[in-house]
Amino acid sequence: MAKTEQRNGLELQGNTEKLTDSNGKSSSNGLEPEVNGSIPEETQVDKYGFTGGAQQSAGELAEEVPIAVLRQREAKWLEMLNSWDKWMAKKHNKVKERCQKGIPPSLRGRAWLYLTGAKVKREQNKGRFEELDIQPGDPKWVDIIERDLHRQFPFHEMFAARGGHGQQDLFRVLKAYTLHRPDEGYCQAQAPVAAVLLMHMPAEDAFWVLVQICEKYLPGYYSTGLEAIQLDGEILYALLRGVSPVAHRHLKKHKLEPILYMTEWFMCAFSRTLPWSSVLRVWDMFLCEGVKILFRVGLVLLKCMLGTQEKVKTCQGLYETMELLKKIQPQYTREGFLVQEIIDLPVSEKNIEKEHQAQLRRWKESRGDLSCKSPPRMHGAKAIMSAEPPSRQELRQRPTIIVESPLAAKTEAAPGDEVKGSKKAAKANGHTTTVLPPDGIVNLSDPSSTLHHTTTQGSKESLSSAEHDTYL
Repeated sequence: MAKTEQRNGLELQGNTEKLTDSNGKSSSNGLEPEVNGSIPEETQVDKYGFTGGAQQSAGELAEEVPIAVLRQREAKWLEMLNSWDKWMAKKHNKVKERCQKGIPPSLRGRAWLYLTGAKVKREQNKGRFEELDIQPGDPKWVDIIERDLHRQFPFHEMFAARGGHGQQDLFRVLKAYTLHRPDEGYCQAQAPVAAVLLMHMPAEDAFWVLVQICEKYLPGYYSTGLEAIQLDGEILYALLRGVSPVAHRHLKKHKLEPILYMTEWFMCAFSRTLPWSSVLRVWDMFLCEGVKILFRVGLVLLKCMLGTQEKVKTCQGLYETMELLKKIQPQYTREGFLVQEIIDLPVSEKNIEKEHQAQLRRWKESRGDLSCKSPPRMHGAKAIMSAEPPSRQELRQRPTIIVESPLAAKTEAAPGDEVKGSKKAAKANGHTTTVLPPDGIVNLSDPSSTLHHTTTQGSKESLSSAEHDTYL
């Protein structure tokens, strides 16, 4: 992937400014950041930070969660994060259900950190990111990364400024990964994945979540030769036979190889394909349940676009089919519709692993052994935690937040699901108990508020990993 550049992003004329000094360290060269594309200052910013482009939110495609419900969900997630190991061990289905409903925006970054096991990885490797950050990096990878920076969500306020903090942090994360895994280096599809993470967390946290995605969720995806993604393409194609025989026959008839249409879908975790509200919901489920979510999204889109005789009649050849799959109709990517289809589709880890073994046998018969030996992938948060059980200290939040809210007990009330005896438990453990206001709404503008939020102006502020706050 690194050898053949993909032109998926916004192309700009002129030279790309260097974001590194002679030692390879991030630098703005004392210049005011140049706007990455022509974005007028008066342009309206949507709630996700986009000022335009394909990702800008269209209100009718996104689901609006009532404020009262959002506050209830925040209280429940805070309670879960404070006892993460117990919830994952005894109430994993409830964690999965809450991820399917959508993680509250204010806690999404922290939840992703815990779901992926990146919180534990960071605690086990304290100082590692700083060590990598100050190293110059391999000039070969540094040059490719710098040329890719302006292509990553150029209409998002965090990455709009050429040489701004958003792009600098993206460079730091990607360069650090090439030093962490010199055998793998850099692949262009990692850039949008890292950019999505940086929209929700500081650079150090984004680095460790990226490590977990590359090593646990999608091992081998970003290695030379793209063998892992080719195998998953064949698995997707085989599973499609059972989900939509009409779509499967059409793709077979026109000899449309899976790698032609699913590479960007899977390698970028649909961050370049779906409207942003749907991207976030897919990622919530993907980081909880693993790669089966990506398979389900791909199967849903193929079934919706090519699942009936009437639909396939409109694309009589390979080219027409490719064009159709490049422009998925919005009614199929709408948040509410897509999420429900994903949840309802009966494709499990067992189905994927069974087909994976079958495809491995076929690969070996026709091409020999895989040149890149990747570790077995972990199917989601529970598998990762089971493989590497963390200590309570590694899961401890700073600061520890214990929430007692009357709202948490009023909705989704299941036996044992409410926050019970928080105050007594807090006193016994020496923690501070936080009681939300009666209406459940925390005043985010009050610096003394329990849920302290760090806000930034555009991409001018870089978030430090020392600030263990909630990011909106």
